[in-house]
Amino acid sequence: MQKKERFEKVIDWFKANVPVAESELHYANPYQLIVAVILSAQCTDKRVNLITPELLKRFPTPQKMAEVDAAEVFEYIRSCSYPNNKAKHLVGMAQKLVADYNGIVPDEVDELIKLPGVGRKTANVIASVIFNKPAMAVDTHVFRVAARIGLSINSKTPLETEKQLVEYIPDEMIPIAHHWLILHGRYICVARKPKCEVCGLRPFCAFYTANKEITV
Repeated sequence: MQKKERFEKVIDWFKANVPVAESELHYANPYQLIVAVILSAQCTDKRVNLITPELLKRFPTPQKMAEVDAAEVFEYIRSCSYPNNKAKHLVGMAQKLVADYNGIVPDEVDELIKLPGVGRKTANVIASVIFNKPAMAVDTHVFRVAARIGLSINSKTPLETEKQLVEYIPDEMIPIAHHWLILHGRYICVARKPKCEVCGLRPFCAFYTANKEITV
């Protein structure tokens, strides 16, 4: 199957079967989402959603978080992975938002990545989810699923995968396609043993085609 055809079939399947796909992180504004995404690195969305209510009650704005020491933030996020680093990132992010952006989360990836704790993946999430921009965030799920299905070929880095995905996915579909791939990787195309027996993408999946005798 040609790559272009595979993309078309995968997109058509998701459009028909998963018309709504959204972030599982809880947030009410751009600041809350950037906090949640920073916390979500190597941590489950479920855990982040348990942490953020009290954290954001105490620090409801970037201005409030910018005023405190990272040690105080740490007390609210100690149950997530790497709380020391994330506390420093959150305070640094808030301080830079206040100092350079008047407390307003920027909508451009190049500006977002200037914030402490915000790498390209996080910046793409914010640009896509909040501002509906054609930015493809590639986390471990997207990286794995794209390679298995055959949407990315010989990709060694998230950036290589991102470039291949945005080349074939229409701009207006990129924000939802990001969630399609994440959720598919989280619940169906899981890391250790993909659930091919319940996957509707089997007819277009390179992994299934190569392994169908042993996967179902």
